[in-house]
Amino acid sequence: MDTPAKLIIAAQFYPPDTTTTAVYVSKIADSLAQDRQVVVISATLGSGAAGQPGKPEVVELKSWNPRKSAIIQRAAAICLLAARMFLSVLRRARPDDIVFCVTTPFTLPYTVLLAARLRGAKTMLLIYDLYPEALEAAGIARSNSLAVHLIRFANALLFRRLDAIIVIGRDVAPLVEKYPGVAPEKLHFIPNWALIPIGYRRTNTRFRAPESLQFIVGLSGNLGFTHDPVTVFEAARLLRDETSIHFVLSGWGVGWNQLVELQRSEGLANVRLIEPVPQSELVDFLEAADLWIIPYRRNTTGVSVPSRFYNLLAVGRPAIVAAEPDSEAALLAQEEDVGWVVPPEAPAQLAETILRAARDRGETLQKGHRAASLAEKYGEEGALTRYREVVHNVLGRPRG
Repeated sequence: MDTPAKLIIAAQFYPPDTTTTAVYVSKIADSLAQDRQVVVISATLGSGAAGQPGKPEVVELKSWNPRKSAIIQRAAAICLLAARMFLSVLRRARPDDIVFCVTTPFTLPYTVLLAARLRGAKTMLLIYDLYPEALEAAGIARSNSLAVHLIRFANALLFRRLDAIIVIGRDVAPLVEKYPGVAPEKLHFIPNWALIPIGYRRTNTRFRAPESLQFIVGLSGNLGFTHDPVTVFEAARLLRDETSIHFVLSGWGVGWNQLVELQRSEGLANVRLIEPVPQSELVDFLEAADLWIIPYRRNTTGVSVPSRFYNLLAVGRPAIVAAEPDSEAALLAQEEDVGWVVPPEAPAQLAETILRAARDRGETLQKGHRAASLAEKYGEEGALTRYREVVHNVLGRPRG
């Protein structure tokens, strides 16, 4: 008798890691495990767990995690992880299984999905960040560099051989479709969802003091290479004489370090920096601001999708999206009227829009109420149902 096909998920981050990537992957794995055996290959310390009925089995790989500033060591670490994942998948996959990989780190899909092909397994890819476009947008690599050409060549080989590609933003699909041989029917748009309870909240004063009566503009989350928090700081500088507006900025990553240095040298009275709050306090923190900002660098359309937007929607707060108008976050803000869109790296226009939102509190509140209603459309149950449908379709499709 044939053994039912199993699903192997290869991901660097998995609980107890608390990053949003780890949380999303674990929820996807738990949902898919309701239908079939799921094995998660994780590089997170302490993630290993024996399989239980209806739950994934988690295989933990040893990983090397150099400090973020050690660029060469980190590059070596992600290559080593990719090699270990290759061997682990090669050992476990068999014909008719599905190997499902996440693009974190970006080296992972090439080795993981190669191992799957060697074993005759079907393949799925979940794109969280698209490379080499993310490297170009961050200014790390030039479009005509050898590294970019090599990644594009590898992508061309990879994408057309996949059985399914899942994107979390509508702006990602056109970039993937540029690669020759990518069949549109293999592309599936499944957006992320809010990771906190959904419902409009009144302003929480806990993180507002001593600015409780002012209009609070917030910034929070991972401020990586594709983000532009400096523009937010420059907008605060332009609005420093508007005593009714105050900025509460938080986050981590290279952008957070930039903000710390800027505030240390400038000391703007209308800016307060807050270290990242624990997950247990996130809802209180998001409730504290009247308006949130999602700032991107130029040319990031399709490169990085802000999952944080769904949490902002969940608490009923509008957002100013500083990005190209065809990016997923900008499309959502405009189509559903839950925020404003301004060009990236344009502090004057950002400051003008903040001032407009602060002066018309009624419009800002209306956008917030619409945001909470919209969040219901981006629920966890609907998204996870779509993942199960895609897996079902891949299982029923002959290998390409």
